[in-house]
Amino acid sequence: MFSALRASGLALAITLLSTQTLAASKCQVMKLAELPITMEGLAPVMTAQINGREARFIVDSGAFHSTMSAGAAQELGLSVGGLNGNPRLKGVGGETSLGVATAKEFVIAGQKLSRIEFAVGGSSTRYAGFLGQNILGLAGVEYDLGHGAVRLMKTKDCGDIGLAYWAGDKPFTTMRIASMEDGDRHTVGTVEVNGVKLKAMFDTGASSSLLTLDAAKRLGVNPPKDGLPLEGFSSGVGQKRVRTWKARFDKIDIGGEVISKPWLRIFEGELGSADMLIGIDFFLSHRVFVDNQNRRMFFTYEGGPLFGISPKGAVDHAGNAVDLTDNEAEPTDAPGYARRGAVLASNGKFDAAIADFDKAIALAPDDADYWLRRARARLSNRQVLLGASDLDKSIALDPKDAEARLTRAQLRRGSRDPVGALADLKAADETLAPSAQARLHLAGLYSALDAPEQSLTNYDLWLKSHPEDVARAEALNGRCWARALLNRELDKAMSDCEAALRLRPGNPAFLDSRALVRFRRGELEKALADYDAAVKASPRAAWSLYARALVERRLGKVAEADADKAKALAINPDIAARGKRYQLDG
Repeated sequence: MFSALRASGLALAITLLSTQTLAASKCQVMKLAELPITMEGLAPVMTAQINGREARFIVDSGAFHSTMSAGAAQELGLSVGGLNGNPRLKGVGGETSLGVATAKEFVIAGQKLSRIEFAVGGSSTRYAGFLGQNILGLAGVEYDLGHGAVRLMKTKDCGDIGLAYWAGDKPFTTMRIASMEDGDRHTVGTVEVNGVKLKAMFDTGASSSLLTLDAAKRLGVNPPKDGLPLEGFSSGVGQKRVRTWKARFDKIDIGGEVISKPWLRIFEGELGSADMLIGIDFFLSHRVFVDNQNRRMFFTYEGGPLFGISPKGAVDHAGNAVDLTDNEAEPTDAPGYARRGAVLASNGKFDAAIADFDKAIALAPDDADYWLRRARARLSNRQVLLGASDLDKSIALDPKDAEARLTRAQLRRGSRDPVGALADLKAADETLAPSAQARLHLAGLYSALDAPEQSLTNYDLWLKSHPEDVARAEALNGRCWARALLNRELDKAMSDCEAALRLRPGNPAFLDSRALVRFRRGELEKALADYDAAVKASPRAAWSLYARALVERRLGKVAEADADKAKALAINPDIAARGKRYQLDG
């Protein structure tokens, strides 16, 4: 389907890695390329260039091929073509159309590669796309996210030699994995949960480990039938969201490494031939070498939380405590400190992360990104004033950074500074490409600041370039709401609300928006029915209560109107002023 990326295209100056065991054999472990990785939340992100433009990618071992959305391809100026047979891209959340875009020049790890193909489909993220197995699965790959690196590797004459070259005296685990075949390019191995063998896909792009509902049933857990509370929803490739639950199991055994009492999320969906995803928590707490040539995987536990628990330590197979001290050398430059700080922040260790960002800033005080990263760490650490100061400095250094502008706008809105927030939104608006994913966030903030005209413009732009995105329901509802506030194009508003509700039936916010459209059109009984449903689903939504009171009063239901208005004002005393701004009280 896609042309293979030539291994020779990544032939950088080869570095030989060795331990005493390797040195005593003919085995050679060679580093072809090292990708610097920055953790952004739970996403391992690397920076590349496409046709001379900087592009950030999530390193995603669960992606069969490097992938981007249609909106991202448009933003990068890439043409998208079709594929013979009209194949579909499938994953969590359903499926979407699949196209292909070719980058004339793709620069990764300082190496220029020509005519690299990307699969095009699925939902957008804040990044250009996903770096998948057409690159990660060329030969071998080492995931050393704790030290901010992914290394493309090659082995020679290694046979059954253990390849955890970094381990020293620390015990390591060896696990057999499936063949990396063209038809199923994933890192897949067999694990045991409660003694039952399951096929697991090791997926750096998954923000948490997931178990399919069918697999959970095989383990005797059936959340809908057992009455487990719904945890939320999960989404991925398609426009659908699937229900998720969380359950505790007795143990999970990964190649002989046993974790007791793990929490696993269960989702109502399929993973092809796999039963579960082992996600980023595994990769953040382990150093992993995937030897695709010999169908093996090696890993060491490096400390940190996984599967919803925080192990106090580790033991070897003889029951002896394992020293988890990190013996890696201290970073020597600003990028090294920043990458380590990002890993610490992703693990919730904000004080230590801030200390590393301090060192990065001291070495490179004019780098706006380091100030932004420290700002986010401080805000997450509830140091609001210090975080705000860092944001100011970051934007002073790079006034065109839309990401920093949106972060500060959100902070200013929460600090009751709508004028400052709108100024930041305007600056971001002028910087972003028409198809940018960030326009969805921008539109939502404009809406929250009662700027429906600007909100409508940005929802229009985003919807035009994201035809199959999981967030379309929210965007359609946002555009419906903006038109209802402006009291214009009400037929189009109704169409948007109806489309949003088809995607998310019964969503109280969407019902509230449709109710306002019906109120504007004078369809009072239908508006009341929608407000009734919205309030039933979300009984403390002050706006829905207040708007229902307005409809009830128009219908002559004075007692009901007075009761709803009193409830709304008790929840939010400012809600009446909102009704006047929307010119609904007249």
